[in-house]
Amino acid sequence: MDQFLKIRLKETVHVDQDRLAALYAELGEAGAEDVVCRAMEELALRLSHCSRLHAATNMVELRKCARSLIAIADQIGMHVLARVANDVIDAIDSEDGPAIAATLARLIRIGEQSLTAIWDLQDITI
Repeated sequence: MDQFLKIRLKETVHVDQDRLAALYAELGEAGAEDVVCRAMEELALRLSHCSRLHAATNMVELRKCARSLIAIADQIGMHVLARVANDVIDAIDSEDGPAIAATLARLIRIGEQSLTAIWDLQDITI
């Protein structure tokens, strides 16, 4: 009888609330909410785009897409997401196919969890 080990991949994400507070102080409530909402939408689109680029084996564009995720994630305090996007870039630069696939899968997971975390924070503050 074959035995399988099922691994549940769940990492703790952290949204830098100090970064968000600074954004709100700088832009005001309406301005900050607009920036955060646009950033969340852009992150979701780019995460999906990264998956499509990987499936198409377009590493040049995947690298660019991951790089753009870093800037957006940092803007709204998603430092773990930014770090994992940088790991994807490192894997691409080392031309390590399995590492690219693994770090990209992690990026998608962390991205989804980060978007949920920031969405939950907005529900609390509304």
